[in-house]
Amino acid sequence: MSSRQVFLNDRFVPESEARVSIFDSALMFGDMAFEMTRTFGGEPFCLREHLDRLYASLDLLEIDCGMSPQRMDEVSREALALNAETEAEDVDWQIMHNVSRGPLGVYRSAFAGELQPTITINCWPLITHTGSFAPNYDTGIDVMIPAQQAVPAHLVDPKAKTRSRMHYQMANLQAARGGGGWPVLLDGDGFLCEGTGNNIFLVHGEQLLTPEPRNILLGVSRGVTIELAKKIGLDVRECNLGRYEALQADEIFCTATTYCLVHARSFEGKAFDNAPGPVFQRLLNAWIEHAGVDFVAQARDYHERLPVWEAVNQT
Repeated sequence: MSSRQVFLNDRFVPESEARVSIFDSALMFGDMAFEMTRTFGGEPFCLREHLDRLYASLDLLEIDCGMSPQRMDEVSREALALNAETEAEDVDWQIMHNVSRGPLGVYRSAFAGELQPTITINCWPLITHTGSFAPNYDTGIDVMIPAQQAVPAHLVDPKAKTRSRMHYQMANLQAARGGGGWPVLLDGDGFLCEGTGNNIFLVHGEQLLTPEPRNILLGVSRGVTIELAKKIGLDVRECNLGRYEALQADEIFCTATTYCLVHARSFEGKAFDNAPGPVFQRLLNAWIEHAGVDFVAQARDYHERLPVWEAVNQT
């Protein structure tokens, strides 16, 4: 059984004992903000940017979690240090933050004392995430457009990262039925928005294009990619993009915290002859230098070690 510890409200508890109430607003409404950060070489990457977005999401949800961003940072690092001892030194980590409004008031009698927001911080070894993902760095991914559309910003602002993500799940199910591609949702006007946990980029010559911020989650890795692209001399534009622009693209790739970036080998069934393309390769090299860890080589190593890890950690 895992010896990992989870921060739950005001104390650390064994991972197997970390529980959220069935009366919590997170379960009732999906009323929970969350963030996922990763480490490189054991150090959290862009933790402050992730926490800034977490607190911006909490502001939108009108949740006062009772913990300052500085304290959240400190506890996150404490959780990481506590759990790092359970794995080999070369294993990097996912750090997950979940914050909800807490149990609904109508169920107050089921709890002792005053109701409070629910705060959890857990750490999980990335060997399972990037180890299983590793083959995608070689093969690339197949990007497709599902029937499910993005939720428009005038209904629910997508810049808040919350657990209310049923439209993502529907898109994933549709993609699975369609052959297992990676879904990228369209908005109500037919423009590309985002994937179900990732952002999309199109390459046209030396120009890097990505959907404007109006209907998307502003990914931290998206922001890093834009900064790195400018540093290596690419012209970056945030603009409305549709199927037409994607089909005319020289390259397409997606970004997310766990794997950083991965190239597409096809879009809507149209294959890219040169995938991974030269612009992607330049950005990948810039990313690896910026992170200080060759995360592609690391993922391949984790992939080889994953079967043994799973056997040892089977409960």
